[in-house]
Amino acid sequence: MRQKLYSKMEEKNEELELLSQINMIENIAKKKMSKEAIARYGNLKVAHPEIAVKAISAIAQAVQTGYLKEQLSDDDFKDLLIELQRGKKELKLKR
Repeated sequence: MRQKLYSKMEEKNEELELLSQINMIENIAKKKMSKEAIARYGNLKVAHPEIAVKAISAIAQAVQTGYLKEQLSDDDFKDLLIELQRGKKELKLKR
């Protein structure tokens, strides 16, 4: 019984840690996204959370590496989502 309870507590802690990391990534990426792109991301997050995490991670990585210097428009975000759906290994964001 204790083992089961401990296991559930560990699982909950891991989930909270993951949510914290996603929130940090979102904060980095949203600084370089247009309002429309952020709104689209919010809708995507509700409908397809896995794809949303992949997209926001790619944007945050581009921001952190200095590749994305200008604001990401909604059209650019749509292009990124299309690239993700095609399953490309290398995503290209416009500079």
